[in-house]
Amino acid sequence: MASVFVYHVVGDLTVGKPELVEFLESETVESAIRAIGESPEGSIPIWRKRSHVAIENSEMRQQRFVGVLSSFDIVAFLAKSQCLEDQDMALKTPVSEVVVPNNSMLRVVDPATRLIDALDMMKQGLKRLLVPKSLAWKGMSKRFSVIYYGKWLKNSESPSNSSNNLPPNINRSPSTSGTSSRDKYCCLSREDVLRFIIGCLGALAPLPLTSIAALGAINPNYSYIESSTPAMEATQKLPQDPSAVAVIENAPDGQCKIIGEISACKLWKCDYLNAAWALANLSAGQFVMGVEDNVSPRSLPDFCVDSSAAGDNALANGGGSRKPKKFSSRSIGFFNNSASHSFGSRSMYRGRSAPLTCKISSSLAAVMAQMLSHRATHVWVTEDESDDVLVGIVGYADILAAVTKPPATIIPVNRSTEGFGNEIQC
Repeated sequence: MASVFVYHVVGDLTVGKPELVEFLESETVESAIRAIGESPEGSIPIWRKRSHVAIENSEMRQQRFVGVLSSFDIVAFLAKSQCLEDQDMALKTPVSEVVVPNNSMLRVVDPATRLIDALDMMKQGLKRLLVPKSLAWKGMSKRFSVIYYGKWLKNSESPSNSSNNLPPNINRSPSTSGTSSRDKYCCLSREDVLRFIIGCLGALAPLPLTSIAALGAINPNYSYIESSTPAMEATQKLPQDPSAVAVIENAPDGQCKIIGEISACKLWKCDYLNAAWALANLSAGQFVMGVEDNVSPRSLPDFCVDSSAAGDNALANGGGSRKPKKFSSRSIGFFNNSASHSFGSRSMYRGRSAPLTCKISSSLAAVMAQMLSHRATHVWVTEDESDDVLVGIVGYADILAAVTKPPATIIPVNRSTEGFGNEIQC
């Protein structure tokens, strides 16, 4: 275990983090689209309104947390038939009807919580850490984490009780013994933790230069749909972590070739109304590869987008009135038109729609750099000899498990594809 995780605490990562502004479940889908576009994580935590003005402690705040709303959740909601028929109504729907309740995605922790404890919680599926900014504390964390004494595990049923994570040498100021309504919080994501880790690569040697295959960081249990199936089926197969579904084609030899993905991070900056129409009407292959005006199948109907209902260009780019037009992948907004290449009768857009991939021999440091530079939550893993034969996926949880892996558990792996591609049956 690297000492950098033992000696650092969560408070070390909150420097410069802005204060959390709660997004309430009573807000509309239209407001959520704007908030997600401005969020650095591409998703936002949803909260219930405070029931009273009295002092609110950490446990009460934890109970008000509803879940995390992503761009995929909104596009899937807008793709429902009743929403496509009445876009005005859909955009005014409260997000409480869209967000999937999951109180375990966020946890209120003390800033003196050891980083190793935070990593362990995030490996188990935690996506956000809510950290008080006004709590006065000083001192260094203990050399050994409380998790190795079993204290955190014994209190797992009441995780919001942050006092369980306090080392004995933390000094609280008397005025902060309780969390007042004036307390300010900031939110730490797994991306924040990954940025911290990539800044400490030297302390983690030799892990950063070890291949993801040798570290066992490749997850072969990914979700996928075939390119010929309706894109809407991705909403039924979307896993919680990472929120991504691979779009694959079966090769004659039985291998799975990835041609794209339908995921929250790819839909983050897209045109939500056009993407919703495409999700409901196109095949998965058409959705990720692109459909141009001049090569669109005749079966594609005209569709209407009312940009006035959306309120700004972030929601719809179809002009100022409701006009029928032939669908084009350009209207979704996540395709790079300058990077298109035509192969036969199918137009391929390899801009922001292209899946982010790496090889099974890629180093852990290279994969982390890919995720951070592309603001992605995952990287698809392909065979060394092929750019599109899919092997598995690497997400945040896989990387956090890899960086905390004892060196003795790292096994040499042949850089050939033996042991990977043959295990995955599509």
